[in-house]
Amino acid sequence: MFDRGRDLKPPGGITTNAFLRGTGPVPIMKFDFSGQVAIVTGAAGNLGVAVARAFRSAGAKLALIDLSSERFPNIFPDLAQSPDCFFAPTTNSGDPGAVAQTVDEINRRFGRIDILVNTVGGYRAGPPLHETPLGDWEFMLDLNARSVFVMCQAVIPQMLSRNQGRIVNVASRAALGGDAGHAAYSASKAAVVRLTESMDAELKDRGVNVNCVMPAIIDTPQNRAAMPDADFGKWVAPEAVADVILFLASEGARAIHGAAIPVYGRS
Repeated sequence: MFDRGRDLKPPGGITTNAFLRGTGPVPIMKFDFSGQVAIVTGAAGNLGVAVARAFRSAGAKLALIDLSSERFPNIFPDLAQSPDCFFAPTTNSGDPGAVAQTVDEINRRFGRIDILVNTVGGYRAGPPLHETPLGDWEFMLDLNARSVFVMCQAVIPQMLSRNQGRIVNVASRAALGGDAGHAAYSASKAAVVRLTESMDAELKDRGVNVNCVMPAIIDTPQNRAAMPDADFGKWVAPEAVADVILFLASEGARAIHGAAIPVYGRS
């Protein structure tokens, strides 16, 4: 017979009854990525910085990619001289040639790639679809979906050579449905979910997990400036999104394949 009190072990400092009822304090999950190499794209952005910091705190070696890589020394002054951190030269994540060159440099530097997190992306609302310039449509698709496609194309062969890897993409709650003025943005984020699912179907039996997160509004200075009357307390912090990403990149998520995880805060 299954004895709940005997077989379920609560974390230290929490009584068994409180643990079973779910009324005790929530234990903080600890991650250890020592010896692993994590690529973070969009690493100069608000979410990218949070993700990079979280992986470094968990012991990972970092390869940071951004179109504004000249900002890295100011954003990460403590990592500028670290042998465990590679600031990639300015790289457009949607440019196959530039990405291939950068990935080759990462391989030469570290000899392996374990994790790819695609945080590069952006938001642009606009007029109704019939008034939306084709350039705006192409910009959203390139920024949010093409970047994922190109980065994954370059990194997946490296992971398959070792029969292991983790890929985490960043979609959005907007991927779940369209709204007025958001056709290009919603479609581009929906494409990220479909890319995630397709890669999962192709790779899950070859040692590579592919998942994505779907944040709602992220609490950033830019979003606060754009929506000064909003309730910021309901938004999700970049660090909270980073926690979910680290979980998906960890061994704890080994049974999760092709998932699109909502990360909405209270919004």
